[in-house]
Amino acid sequence: MPPVRSSGVLLYRRSGGRVEVLLGHMGGPFWARKDDAAWSIPKGEHGPDEDAEAAARREFAEELGCPVPATQLHPLGEVKGRKLLAVWAGEGDLDANAIISNTFELEWPPRSGRRQEFPEIDRAAWFDLDSARTKLVKAQLPFLDRLAAHLAR
Repeated sequence: MPPVRSSGVLLYRRSGGRVEVLLGHMGGPFWARKDDAAWSIPKGEHGPDEDAEAAARREFAEELGCPVPATQLHPLGEVKGRKLLAVWAGEGDLDANAIISNTFELEWPPRSGRRQEFPEIDRAAWFDLDSARTKLVKAQLPFLDRLAAHLAR
């Protein structure tokens, strides 16, 4: 069986002589009280026949409520974890406080029979690369190194 595919966009900007990346804090009750290793690159699943970059742009818009504010994206490759994640980097800016995420439904509390809706991303923020290494889920860390290498060229 082919792996589940996911694609995302790592938006970056240059501010005060340093690079910052936009990350989203994962929504829902499991992540509510976590901060370190609880942030993610805006991303989502897609079918094996769907164009991965187009899916990355769509998922960014769904998770943050606005289109990717970068016209050109640079591929940062893939990382295999529970899913096969492909990420593109793009330079742009947006107001992290103005995001409006799509939602998902979950039985909460567990075994209560009660269904609740939660945002996929409950907030977004800009982080310099060192801070992002602490905030980002471990499986996505290679994309920070790949972005730094791309920008050093």
